[in-house]
Amino acid sequence: MRLNKFLSTAGVCSRRKADEYIKRGFVKVNSKIVKELGITINPEKDIVEFRDRIIKAQKLVYAILNKPCCYLTQLGEHPEKPTIAQLIKNINQRVYPAGRLDYNVEGLIILTNDGDLAKKIMHPKHELQKVYLAVVKGLIDEELLKKMQKGVMLEDGFAKPDNIKLIKALSNKTQIEIAFHEGRKHLVKRFFLAFNRPIQHLKRIAIGPIALGDLERGKWRYLRQNEIKALLKAINNGG
Repeated sequence: MRLNKFLSTAGVCSRRKADEYIKRGFVKVNSKIVKELGITINPEKDIVEFRDRIIKAQKLVYAILNKPCCYLTQLGEHPEKPTIAQLIKNINQRVYPAGRLDYNVEGLIILTNDGDLAKKIMHPKHELQKVYLAVVKGLIDEELLKKMQKGVMLEDGFAKPDNIKLIKALSNKTQIEIAFHEGRKHLVKRFFLAFNRPIQHLKRIAIGPIALGDLERGKWRYLRQNEIKALLKAINNGG
C-alpha cells in the first residue's frame, strides 16, 4: 500500500495532506524518516510513525444512515439540538459523514472512515448525483417543469438539475424528484424558490447508486460489498 494511502486510511489526514507531511519529514517508516513520495509499505509488517506516534491501520467502514428531520449532521454534541452522533453510537469504528444534510432535511447520509472516498463523493467533478424527493407549495405543470429542466440563475451561479420529474400533484402542492451532482449550500431549496415554489418537505433518497430504500428513519446499516463496488465504479466513471 502507498504510504500516503495508509495514512489516509488510518484516519490521519487526506492523501494530499499526507504527501505534504511526508515531504516535511513528519513521517517515519521503521524508525527512519521518509521524504520520498510514492513509496509503498506493508501495513502488516512495517511500523509507521507520524510525529513520533505509531499509526495503526484501520478497517475501512462504509455505512448509510436515514437521518430524521431536526438532527444536526455533526458528530459532536450540541447544547440545544440533537446530532447524528446519537444515532450511530453502536458503529464500532469512528466514521464521518460524506456530505451534510440541513437540520430540517431528512434522508440518506453516507458514513465512512475512508477520507479519499468521502472527498470524491462530495466533489462535483465526479458528477455523483444526489437525488431528492421534495414536496413544494403550489402546482407544477408541464410548462413550468420544462423551465425547471433548463435551469435558473441563482445568486452564486447557474443551477441546472441533472434530472427532474413529477411524482404526484395534489390540490395545493406537488411531489417532485430532483437530482443535482453539485453540493452548493441550500441548492435544492433555493432552486425551487427561484420558481416561487417553496419546499415544505425534503428528503434525500439516493447518492449515486446508493439508495435509501426501506431503511427506517433514524436507523443505519453497513453497505454491502456490491454497493461499495458500485459506488467506487460510479465515482471512477464520473457518476
